Amino acid sequence: MGHYSDNCSDDLDTFWDKSRNKCVPCHPQHPIQPGYEFSPNCGMHDDGGRSEIPYRKCAAQTFNNGSFVKCQPCSSCLPTDQKVSECNNTTDTQCCGSRDQTGCREGVLGTTTQQVQQSTTLKVQMSTSNPTTAEHTAQTIRPPDVNHKTAWIVLTVILVLSVLAFLLFIYIKKRRGRSRAFCIRGPDLQSAPLQTVLDNLDVLEELVILLDPEIPGVKNTSHLASRCSFPATWITYTYSMRDSKSPLRAVLEGVTTKHPDWTVGQLARLLREMDRNDAVVVLTKLILFKVV
Repeated sequence: MGHYSDNCSDDLDTFWDKSRNKCVPCHPQHPIQPGYEFSPNCGMHDDGGRSEIPYRKCAAQTFNNGSFVKCQPCSSCLPTDQKVSECNNTTDTQCCGSRDQTGCREGVLGTTTQQVQQSTTLKVQMSTSNPTTAEHTAQTIRPPDVNHKTAWIVLTVILVLSVLAFLLFIYIKKRRGRSRAFCIRGPDLQSAPLQTVLDNLDVLEELVILLDPEIPGVKNTSHLASRCSFPATWITYTYSMRDSKSPLRAVLEGVTTKHPDWTVGQLARLLREMDRNDAVVVLTKLILFKVV
């Protein structure tokens, strides 16, 4: 293949641009046409004259589907493949592999590494001049399993958020359960003297049943006595006499004697710190006795 430009004889896919004083590619000026390739130097001389049109039809056994600067050699099917259609100037040979589960495909290209690189370079260059072609190329090379990966990520995030929401719900419910007893007592009861508990025998009896027994893992009267600063020897002695007197009654009487200003609210706070909300609920029954 000859050339028309002396300045651009090294690259026949370019022509001499006098205004810029350099060789420029043919395809930005002339869109690639399926079934054709560019004439040498786009058919133009260095002085701007033209010897032929910018395109030449693809020769026999070559094709251009609109993605190449030059027409490409037609592919050959593998011996195990079935030829579906012959190569023409716009479409490569179509082959179907009998052992290929993916179905029909284009034949194995007989192009050289340099031609493949030229094709890749051309597609990158066309991305700025032909957005439609660039978008089509991007869609072609997009991995087929992206949607599946995205779906799995979304499902995983939803599952994690659901678990966190459930745990938050349990936590809030537990907190409400712990604080419910304190929300229903009035300020009058909270500031009532501790002696009020000793004066209400029914409430005191319920507290004795709840707090005096020694149950592993459950805090009882001995823990309450310790929080009220009673010595361990006194607590041990009190429990040794539980057949004749309740340890809880002894603790409450001792506190009211030493600290007559103690209130029901202070006792409720100590019980709450011991995780004995069941006993605090019993304390709220003092409201009923006070109203009656």
